[in-house]
Amino acid sequence: MSVDAVETMISVPYVDLGADPSSELARELLASVQEILTSGQFILGAAVDEFERQFAEVCGVKHAIGVGNGTEAIILTLRGLGIGAGDEVITAANSFLASASAIVMAGATPVFADVRDDLNLDPAAVEAVITERTKAILPVHLTGRPAEMGALLEIAERHGLRVIEDAAQAVGAASNGLPVGSFGAAGCFSLHPLKNLAAAGDGGVITTNDDRLADWLRQARNHGLRDRNTCDFWSVNSRLDALQAAMLTVKLRCLDKWTVARRANAAYYRERLADVVTVPIEKPEEYSVYHTFVIQAERRDELQRFLAERRIGSAVHYPIPIHLQPAAMDLGYRLGSLPVTERLAGQILSLPVHPKLNEEQLAHVVRAIRDFYGA
Repeated sequence: MSVDAVETMISVPYVDLGADPSSELARELLASVQEILTSGQFILGAAVDEFERQFAEVCGVKHAIGVGNGTEAIILTLRGLGIGAGDEVITAANSFLASASAIVMAGATPVFADVRDDLNLDPAAVEAVITERTKAILPVHLTGRPAEMGALLEIAERHGLRVIEDAAQAVGAASNGLPVGSFGAAGCFSLHPLKNLAAAGDGGVITTNDDRLADWLRQARNHGLRDRNTCDFWSVNSRLDALQAAMLTVKLRCLDKWTVARRANAAYYRERLADVVTVPIEKPEEYSVYHTFVIQAERRDELQRFLAERRIGSAVHYPIPIHLQPAAMDLGYRLGSLPVTERLAGQILSLPVHPKLNEEQLAHVVRAIRDFYGA
């Protein structure tokens, strides 16, 4: 059989979320579900407590508070820090919509700063948009690469601002040896099925070293209830299900192994594609977890179609920056407001990087991209 014929048989899915039913992981997940079903403790309880304890340990913090999803993690954190109507929160526009929508849902106004070519917030651009109404900076550790927290924390301290990390894509990432989620007043994580640590549905976690904030968040995720019959303040229902917590505790044991695999896949691409497209680099002080492996490519849309014809999945995260979304029209931004963000939106392409990829699949992706550019 010819090489071309073999290649037409190779499929590279962008994600692969299912668990092999015969695997040890699947057996452990099913056993954890059975334990919850038998216990009858479905809301909060021991399973959630144990997951929170282990997650806090991973992030090097005192507290982890499980909530309904990553968006509500940001909303509740903003509320817990007293940020709301009349306040401004600076964030990036090249993130998923939830980063900005959570700010709006908390009653505050998102203010967008431009990013650098590494896709993370440009500290200089952040400082340039601070006003007397600014109350917080919400850096996004996009793609699983840590934002430049040292510079951002210095800016925040100088201007009396809080820092809330959007670590939705970055569980396990670190900068200068410190885990993301441990730098600011709080870190907000998503456990969506597409994330590196994935629930079988929605879920989120807030990390913090602030005892007062942690106590408030535990109450706020449960309607503001002090006990079964006493409500101290109005709040939402945003509890992490015990079923999800039990499965996530099982998956936490695999997180390091999965991260190592993602990093190895990223290194494979980087070594073989750096001469034809722009690949993400990693500074010595960074430990990236590659939720996505985002290249910057000329003729991006043509390349994506070319890959699809060769049964290679890919994605664009995200083609329309938040400041240009219809929902953001009243914020006053226009095309040209964030030139780096807008330029990158036309060049970025996420390649498959999930831990189930084998070398044959990785090689197929590399050959296809090099073929497209005639390299």
